[in-house]
Amino acid sequence: MNKSISLLGSTGSIGTQTLDVARNLGLRVTALSAHSNVKLLEQQTREFKPKRVSIGEEYYSQLKTALSDTEVEILCGDEGVLELAETDESETLVNAVLGMKGLRPTVAAALKGKKIAFANKETLVAGGKIVTDAVTKGGAVLLPVDSEHSAIFQCIQGGTKIKKILLTGSGGPFLGQSKEYIKDVTPEMAIKHPRWNMGKKISVDSASLMNKGLELIEAVHLFNVEPEKVEVVIHPQSIVHSMVEFEDNAIIAQMGTPDMRLCIQYAITYPERLPSPANNLDLFGKELTFLKPDEETFPLLALAKKAISKGGNIPAVMNGANEEAVKLFLEHKIGFTQLFDLVINATENACFISEPNLEDIIQSDKTAREYVASHI
Repeated sequence: MNKSISLLGSTGSIGTQTLDVARNLGLRVTALSAHSNVKLLEQQTREFKPKRVSIGEEYYSQLKTALSDTEVEILCGDEGVLELAETDESETLVNAVLGMKGLRPTVAAALKGKKIAFANKETLVAGGKIVTDAVTKGGAVLLPVDSEHSAIFQCIQGGTKIKKILLTGSGGPFLGQSKEYIKDVTPEMAIKHPRWNMGKKISVDSASLMNKGLELIEAVHLFNVEPEKVEVVIHPQSIVHSMVEFEDNAIIAQMGTPDMRLCIQYAITYPERLPSPANNLDLFGKELTFLKPDEETFPLLALAKKAISKGGNIPAVMNGANEEAVKLFLEHKIGFTQLFDLVINATENACFISEPNLEDIIQSDKTAREYVASHI
């Protein structure tokens, strides 16, 4: 296939699955970036032969030595990623950078009018209107990679008068468990997702239901709907990836096997549909169940609803606090329910900015992280 991509965050879960898609479709890969995984980035560079790659500053010399026998241009640090986002000439930029680090590259690429396949939900949660305004100003195209938002995007091809978005989620590894039970869960238990192959951070977010909260906020911005028009539905089988109810009360659902390569490929090839490496969905013998989320046991979903309703810099505060708390939980420095408390307290104690600019968002994120780190 004669298409080209550049890929930010190539060594993470979404990044490696994106390269599976590139391999399957024969895509040209013009640029790659990673934070610290020098060995894997070297392997990817040798296989896909991009013109330029970028790595975290402290790993620059190591990668330069490893690739000294090649002609690839090596950039480094946040500025290196930003340069790739702004100047790479590929047809599609795939942003799979984890967390708030993806905000500046997304805005930069949007202002340049790029087609962006977007896997970095934290950027839209924190940046919100700043990102969507940049997309409008630059004439960019923002296509969702998250399975739920890809599903919603596909559903709305059947109509535009949306009554409600039904955002599905598996419920995570602790679905149906009590408050008492989850007090003692470990990081190792939290990252064992029952359905999806994901990185550690998003797996913890799935376990806490924060992932659904972040996705709810993302849906509000992506599809320009009021928060009350997005309803979270727990669907343990992860076959229905989301649904849209229209004004005539008809509901369109998108279904498929739980394989991220399906939605990655759709974002890259849209509006075409091409053969995929994902397995076929066999519906025979399957059971589909739908449940209400338990917001009392898992309060971060309710917090996300409050954050998007308040608006301003509050979603950025919540996201930054959550990223820091998840990091501490994965390091065994706090417990699972302590994670909830830290994120809630940081969000509720934040100074409100009603119309934040990009620097306000970055500062709000920094302050939230500092709050969490200082209250353990």
